[in-house]
Amino acid sequence: MSLDLDTARRIVAGTRAHAAEAGFKPMTVVVLDDGGHVVAVEREDGSSMGRFEIGFGKAHGALALGMGSRSIMARAEQQAYFVAAVTSAVGGALVPVPGGVLVRDADGALLGAVGVTGDTSDNDEAAAVAGIEGAGLTAQPD
Repeated sequence: MSLDLDTARRIVAGTRAHAAEAGFKPMTVVVLDDGGHVVAVEREDGSSMGRFEIGFGKAHGALALGMGSRSIMARAEQQAYFVAAVTSAVGGALVPVPGGVLVRDADGALLGAVGVTGDTSDNDEAAAVAGIEGAGLTAQPD
């Protein structure tokens, strides 16, 4: 199974629905396939400038290191030089705060990642997890 456009759109819709229900600030949602290619992006009205790059960095960083961006944040706190070096190695596309969540199928195979930004990092992550799970997939935030 691959992360196709229809699935990515379901993830985006579920993420946005969760954020709206919870009263979060305007969101930007970026969905990448397992090769790091953008499959879908939506930027809600009122989402501030630069949010695509932040969402992309959260998702891309998760793919680059094989862990959710919450775990990357913990690693940055322990090994700041390593995360800085990886950020440079991947062209700056790594944002080490929660909101970048890996997407797996029922068998655990990696399908891609979702990067959400707009509210607090914890809320961004919660919205991403809700969108992924609402699409019938497994979210890996850590």
